[in-house]
Amino acid sequence: MAHIDKTVPGSFCWMELSTTDQTAAKTFYTSLFGWTANDAPMGPGQFYTMFFLDGREVAAGYTMTKEEAGMPPHWNLYIAVESADAAAARAPELGGKVLAGPFDVFEAGRLAVIQDPTGAIFHVWQPLKHGGIRISNVHGAFCWADLNTPNAAAASPFYSGLFGWKMEKGEHDPSGYLHIKHGDTFIGGIPSPEQIPPNVPPHWMLYFQVDDCDASVARATELGASTLMPPMSLEGVGRFAVIADPQGAALSLFTPAPRG
Repeated sequence: MAHIDKTVPGSFCWMELSTTDQTAAKTFYTSLFGWTANDAPMGPGQFYTMFFLDGREVAAGYTMTKEEAGMPPHWNLYIAVESADAAAARAPELGGKVLAGPFDVFEAGRLAVIQDPTGAIFHVWQPLKHGGIRISNVHGAFCWADLNTPNAAAASPFYSGLFGWKMEKGEHDPSGYLHIKHGDTFIGGIPSPEQIPPNVPPHWMLYFQVDDCDASVARATELGASTLMPPMSLEGVGRFAVIADPQGAALSLFTPAPRG
């Protein structure tokens, strides 16, 4: 278990579930990951659910808004920046599009919603009172994100220009998978087109660490989830699966390989 006490610009800093049934989603995720939940009012008949592990923020959830009508339930990915306004100004110069913001989220931080040149959507977050996730390397915590897009050639310079990320191929990996490197740390990747399900719009796929991938998939199924990709192993990396929660939001479960 690692506690996160400082939000670093360019890092994945927050995970937020947009769902059609917030109460049911709370039951699912607290049962699957051992999260606890705390609801805060957002407006008439609305509330924002903060999820915690070991008393530290790990994710959040809310009921889908009118602006999201027509979209399936999904996980939103937030990326930390020093200035949401500067990131929103820079994104169109790099071929992206600003869908919303920048705007203040009470006193928590400043937010903008951006679409990359290939169509994948993400949020940039300028932290004020809320820095983001505060725990990692434990069952139920976010651990990785893949950009599923068929056009890595367009996506790579966009994200490198916006966040300073480096895209690197694995030294002994012939698959074409690109590793996203932030500073000295690998934080995510871009699968090759052959590794992406067909007819799925470009999107960010979030990974959550679990102690036992197979057992977690079985438990998720008991709780009403469906399996989109059954557990499979990557030599020297770990074992992962892709599921959809009972409302349809997709996520990946990952168990890292034992370190020798």
